[in-house]
Amino acid sequence: MAPPPSPTHSFVTLDINGDKHTLTVDHRTTLLDALRERLDLTGTKKGCDQGQCGACTVLLDGRRAVACLQLAVAAEGRAITTVEGLAEDGQLHPVQQAFLDLDGYQCGYCTPGQICSAIGVIEEHAAGWPSAVTDDVRPEAGPPPLTDDEIRERMSGNLCRCAAYVSIVQAVARAAAVRTESTEHAATTAAEGAAA
Repeated sequence: MAPPPSPTHSFVTLDINGDKHTLTVDHRTTLLDALRERLDLTGTKKGCDQGQCGACTVLLDGRRAVACLQLAVAAEGRAITTVEGLAEDGQLHPVQQAFLDLDGYQCGYCTPGQICSAIGVIEEHAAGWPSAVTDDVRPEAGPPPLTDDEIRERMSGNLCRCAAYVSIVQAVARAAAVRTESTEHAATTAAEGAAA
């Protein structure tokens, strides 16, 4: 491979939605700009460009991150998931389906970031991570109940100009319940298989 065109640029290979993309980028290029301007993955939205609105939220190694504050060169070697990479085999991700079923969007501009953030929230909660409103933060207490207050606090980094917050909270709660049911079903099936 040829050297980069200048000392201010680097080659970077980004693993996005399971596909590798090699680009030459200015060292100052944000992940958001690389996704939108260089790779035409425009599902990730540019809102405030200051990390305040959450419209550009993506998943990095399964954890949520605002792409406008992440340099593209720093994302190399990490699994990046955008809203375009959530559906599998034509089936929407349970969070996407819940947003559709419960009208968790209005204009839709913040929706991709809301959905990626919600996926991160559900996984963080399942792992037992406390939030600012969690009453008992001791590890042995386990995950707190995923109440509306817990969801609101955990999703507070994602703003919605249309104020679809009530439906967003309902959608996150429904998707979390679907995740719990599928986890419990998988555990029961594994136990039955081990007993046989």
